[in-house]
Amino acid sequence: MNQHLKTAVIIPAAGSGERLGAHLPKALVQVVGRTLIEHTVARLSPIAAHIIIAAPAGYEDQFRTLFGQSVTVVTGGSTRTQSVKAALAALAPEVEYVLVHDAARAFATADLAERVLAQLVGGDLAVIPGLAVTDTIKEINSENRVVATPDRAQLVAVQTPQGFARQTILDAHASGADATDDAALVEKLGIAVRVIPGEESAFKVTHVADLDRAMRLLAESSTADIRVGLGTDAHAFSADSSRPMWLAGLLWPDEVGVDGHSDGDVAAHAICDALFAATGMGDLGSNFGTSDPKYAGASGATLLHETLNRITAAGFSIMNVSVQIVGNKPKIGPRRIEAINALSASLDGASVSVTATTTDGLGFTGEGKGISAVATALVVRR
Repeated sequence: MNQHLKTAVIIPAAGSGERLGAHLPKALVQVVGRTLIEHTVARLSPIAAHIIIAAPAGYEDQFRTLFGQSVTVVTGGSTRTQSVKAALAALAPEVEYVLVHDAARAFATADLAERVLAQLVGGDLAVIPGLAVTDTIKEINSENRVVATPDRAQLVAVQTPQGFARQTILDAHASGADATDDAALVEKLGIAVRVIPGEESAFKVTHVADLDRAMRLLAESSTADIRVGLGTDAHAFSADSSRPMWLAGLLWPDEVGVDGHSDGDVAAHAICDALFAATGMGDLGSNFGTSDPKYAGASGATLLHETLNRITAAGFSIMNVSVQIVGNKPKIGPRRIEAINALSASLDGASVSVTATTTDGLGFTGEGKGISAVATALVVRR
């Protein structure tokens, strides 16, 4: 089984935004048009099939609205430890590896999470990222007098995501102890914790100055010719019960497919549309029209790959694509990582995010008559 299918990310997000001057939970503070929790989930969703957010009491529905069915939202506690423990209770049975990540470290990369996960798969029971301490550290007493000067060569500043084997993190929280990070609870069990190199982008957003740093980080490539595009697609379910369902590059064997000129993969088609819109190269219809027999019955994977070839030839590279699938069925959550991998493979490894939602019974998707998708694409001209 793919290791990502056995991995869960827990995001304790119940902290307040008071030190940021915000009168709402810190995770809902926006940076360049997206909340911190959205930045966090977008970066880590490719590496875990299960994402569990511990939200502040009273804000659960706001978090669910942001992500639909693609994440599990539980009610967090008054401390970080309580929030993580509440999220652990929602772990799926197949999860073997658990990454715990602060919502305030919203700009940690998927690469950092992958490196933590790789150590767990290799046999470590607890893995944390850390940065070497460059300042001299002083230990002081209650009277603000120095009592010791630790050797900074033996110190690291700890970051997240912190990774654990499932039973290790469960045992740590079963102890009833409290700590500022989960590794400290594991240390109390006498279990060795491995430290791997962290990254500067995994800094913690705590003060207003950190928001400025985050905006600078996101604007580093602002001088490049970056473009964004939006794409949509919708199809009705077929009256032919033998019509196969293709969605997000995957075959869904227990579902009836949709009618269409090609395979009707609304997720793939919406992404194609978004890529063409971002590059100013028309739309799905003008590039793969129904009048062209070449694309009759074409798979979503084929259209994605052909779209990539066309925008690459025009001098563009994909930075990221995101697609939200809208409908009552099929249930995307259990196969979300498969979908991400399939779509990314069709785009030569481009970064892809997949989410899903319903419309609470409204419209043709809510009535179960069909399925739709909305995609955004971020591209840069080379």
